[in-house]
Amino acid sequence: MKLRVISVGNKCPAWIHQGFDEYAKRMPKEMPLSLTEIAAPKHHQDSSKINDLEAKKILEKIQSSDWVIALDEKGRHYSSPALAGELEGWRELGKDVVFIVGGANGLAPELLERADQQLSLSSLTFPHYLVRVLIAETLYRAWSISIGHPYHRQ
Repeated sequence: MKLRVISVGNKCPAWIHQGFDEYAKRMPKEMPLSLTEIAAPKHHQDSSKINDLEAKKILEKIQSSDWVIALDEKGRHYSSPALAGELEGWRELGKDVVFIVGGANGLAPELLERADQQLSLSSLTFPHYLVRVLIAETLYRAWSISIGHPYHRQ
């Protein structure tokens, strides 16, 4: 199973890439984590047009066989141990898992409809670039729980 994050924006600070890469390299070879960046449309357009353009670019990167998880503020909240259980369930599906992160305006309705699940990382709002690091750390933590690694301490 491959874990992929598709995120809007390609001009993030270097520390975001470093943070994501740090957790991605910790993932096991049988569950690699990668990032695909989607260039953000120009902001001189209205927000619905921007969302439509972002959705089109994201959908082009998703395969019909992928299990898609939309990161959305209205998504389901999980504890770290519960997410470890979800990770095991995703592994049993035998599909690649794709996490989609929208731009500043969130995700377009067609992306939420395509998603097999919706996940919220917090009730707080985070910059979409920071979400990349948060989801990478969250997935590493879930994996470490699933194998009994001491990274996650309760």
